Amino acid sequence: MTNSPYTLTLVAADGMLRGNLWERASAALAAHAAVTGPADWLAPATACDWPLAAVPDDHLALELDALGLDHAVHHQDETRRKRVLIADMDSTIVQTETLDELAGEAGIKEQIAAITMRSMRGELDFAEALVERVAALKGLEEAALARTLAQTHVMPGATRLVRTMRAHGATCWLVSGGFTYFTSHIGKLVGFHADRSNTLCIADGRLTGEVGHPILDRNAKLEALHELCGQAGAPLAAAVAVGDGANDLAMIQAAGMGVAFRAKPAVKEAARFRVNRADLSTLLYFQGYRAAEITDDLR
Repeated sequence: MTNSPYTLTLVAADGMLRGNLWERASAALAAHAAVTGPADWLAPATACDWPLAAVPDDHLALELDALGLDHAVHHQDETRRKRVLIADMDSTIVQTETLDELAGEAGIKEQIAAITMRSMRGELDFAEALVERVAALKGLEEAALARTLAQTHVMPGATRLVRTMRAHGATCWLVSGGFTYFTSHIGKLVGFHADRSNTLCIADGRLTGEVGHPILDRNAKLEALHELCGQAGAPLAAAVAVGDGANDLAMIQAAGMGVAFRAKPAVKEAARFRVNRADLSTLLYFQGYRAAEITDDLR
């Protein structure tokens, strides 16, 4: 590619970036960006980089969003490949909110999910909302945790994201406002080096309705990012942070590549990087990885 100061990455769902969609995306770039060379394909018909002479005007993002394409602009002075990954779990690395699904075991999923949504939108204090939701589960049998885990599915692209970054030397942490029962299993399954989350109190085979303290909240996630970068000897600019809710916003804004993944409106609005439609492999393409470098193997 030409030595241009900016790069625009376009990502579509697998195999969609062709035909009419490609023509419309190319036309949008021609109208709203100073393109200095041809596209460099990272993955055939899925992701590519375009060299730009300047930051594109605001209309480009609107048009690409309307086309269903995820996109990001990078400056050449930024190191695209990051050395640290810190990720939220619920609705990010897994497809559901595990506490809501656990509430389903108690027959109160709708009630708890409404509180979860307000908390993730930033309308409620996270710790207070967590305590309220867990209190409603008092007396639920411990076996419900295993049943909930069995119905919890990993988000598409999550395993490739973590294992590819790990294979290229990055340190990967799963840091969640959820619970250790789930993060310990999901973290190992996906390939994270470590996990950190909250603790559900259990006695005599049943939930007590209490949460262990201190509660891992928005500030604790930010502290975890600083700690992880410190251990890795990496600046915050060398980190990827990804999540979907208000509880993730502090770490998303602090990281060099903070990504709002299918996020709540306030988070999407505040994040520099957004993934709205494609899967978590998009974070690899944003970092400049090519399809041949992406792996599902745990190394």
